[in-house]
Amino acid sequence: MKLTEQQQAILDGEKGEVMAKVMKTLVMYGEAFGAEAMVPVTSKYNHLVTSFGLGVIAPVYDLMEKLIEAGAVSSQQFSADPRPLDGNAPANFLQNLVFNKFMYNKQEFYEGQLEKLGLMDKNAFTCACYMDEVGNKPEKGDVLSWSESSAVVYANSVLGARCNRNSGIMDLMGSIVGYVPYFGLLTDEGRKATWIVKVKTTKKPEAQLLGSAVGMKVMEDVPYIVGLDKWIGSELNDSACTYLKDFGAATASNGAVGLYHVENLTPEAKEQGEALVAEDAKVYVVDDAELARVKAGYPIMWKKPNTKPKLCFVGCPHMSLQQLKDWTDKVEARLQKYGNKKVLIPTVFTAAPGVLQEFEKTDYAKRLRATGVITSYICPLMYMNNPLCAKMPVVTSSNKLRTYTTARYFTDNEILTLITRGGRKS
Repeated sequence: MKLTEQQQAILDGEKGEVMAKVMKTLVMYGEAFGAEAMVPVTSKYNHLVTSFGLGVIAPVYDLMEKLIEAGAVSSQQFSADPRPLDGNAPANFLQNLVFNKFMYNKQEFYEGQLEKLGLMDKNAFTCACYMDEVGNKPEKGDVLSWSESSAVVYANSVLGARCNRNSGIMDLMGSIVGYVPYFGLLTDEGRKATWIVKVKTTKKPEAQLLGSAVGMKVMEDVPYIVGLDKWIGSELNDSACTYLKDFGAATASNGAVGLYHVENLTPEAKEQGEALVAEDAKVYVVDDAELARVKAGYPIMWKKPNTKPKLCFVGCPHMSLQQLKDWTDKVEARLQKYGNKKVLIPTVFTAAPGVLQEFEKTDYAKRLRATGVITSYICPLMYMNNPLCAKMPVVTSSNKLRTYTTARYFTDNEILTLITRGGRKS
C-alpha cells in the first residue's frame, strides 16, 4: 500500500505506539482487500455497530481502555447501534435477570467508555442514525468509516455517501486515525451495478420482501433497480426514504448488499442513469410469483408452528417518525374494524430515542398507548439473541430480524391483522 508522508509517519509511531497500531490494523485490512492507498474520512460523524455491553467481550473493553489512556480517541463524534436494554420492553423476571446480571452486565461501563471515545450524546443509540431527529446524516460524496449493514447501505444508496461494509471496531479505527483503505464501494468502479433488477409486480411490493428477494439473489453485488419508481415515485420524500430504509436493510441482511441504485430516484441513478450498469450485468425479474416464492421459502423456527405469538416487534431497522404516526392510524383503524380496544399480542414499536422524543410531542403517542402498543429504543435483535427469547414465538415484519433470530416474518398487513384480531392472517 502506498501511504502519504503523514500516513507513514503515523505508522512509524510519530503519534505514539497505540496510533501506530491503529494505522497498521487499517493497512492490513486494506491490503487484504487489495487496496493500494488510504483516503481521508470526510463525514462529520461516524457510526459504530458495537453498542452492547456483553460480559463475554472483555477484549473489546481492554482495547477501548488502551485507546482512551493513549488519547487515541475518535477524530469524529459518533452514534452507535441501539441499546440492548430498555425497561419498557416486555420481559419476565428470569429474562430481566439474564439480561441485566449476566448477558449485558457491562452495559453501563461500556457506555461510559463510548462517551470518552466520542459518543455524540447519551441517547445517540440507533441503527437509523441518519434520521433528522438523530443528526448523523452524511452529505453526498462523503467518505465514511461506518459499520452496521442497514446504515451503510442507506448512506451509500439513498444519501450518495461512500462507505464499505466495515466490521465492528474497524469503524472506530478509521475514525480515530482519520483514514480508510480505498477499495470496493469507495471507488467509482466498485459502485457500478452488476445486476439489473426489473420490478414487474402488479402492486407496490412489500419493501422488506422485495429487499429479501434482491439480497438473496445478488448477494454482495450492486443492483440497479428498474420499475420501482412506478410505486414509490421519483423524489426522495419521507415516504420513499422510509421504504428504501426497510428495503435496504433486507438486501443487506438477507444478502450482503452495501449499495443499490434505483432508476429515476437515488442520487447516482438520477445523475448517471444506465451508465452505472456494467456491460455484462445479469438480469433478475421480480414479479408477484417471485415474491410469493421467496416468502414461502422462509423457514419457520418455532417448535410449534401453529402456536399463538407471544410478542411482536416492528422496527428493525428503527422506525421513522412518520412510520410511527402511520402505524398508529392503521392500528386504531384495524382495532375498530375487529371490535377490539387493545392489541391482542404484546407489541413493541422500536425507534431512536430522538425520534421517540419527537413522537411524544404529538397526540399520536397518547393514541398509540391507548391501543396497548409499547414504544422502545431497544434493539430487537439483541433482545432475541439468547436461549430464553429464542424459544418464544415472536412475529415481526422485519426481514433482518427474521434472518438473525427465530422470529417469524409476516407482511405489514398480516402483522396488523395478527395483533388486532389474532388468529388468522387475513
